[in-house]
Amino acid sequence: MVQGGNGDGRDHHPNAFTMWLAGGGFKQGAVVGRSDDFGFNVVEQPVHVHDLHATLLHLLGFDHTKLTYRFQGRDFRLTDVAGRVATELLA
Repeated sequence: MVQGGNGDGRDHHPNAFTMWLAGGGFKQGAVVGRSDDFGFNVVEQPVHVHDLHATLLHLLGFDHTKLTYRFQGRDFRLTDVAGRVATELLA
């Protein structure tokens, strides 16, 4: 779990992250998801980053499926082709 073979690199935890969210329509005191004892992998109730973005956009009043921009002839959106509003985070 450490970059480099000699053990002096940075720690990388690409599969799980922690975020504190307060106000703005988020549920007070909610804990969603759980990682393993090392904080490396999600073991319960994962919320993908696309889901988080979709939820933040929802709270700002946007429909993430309609918020697109055209680049090199293709429509892109922040939540890519995935993303759902994580209602378990909402008050």
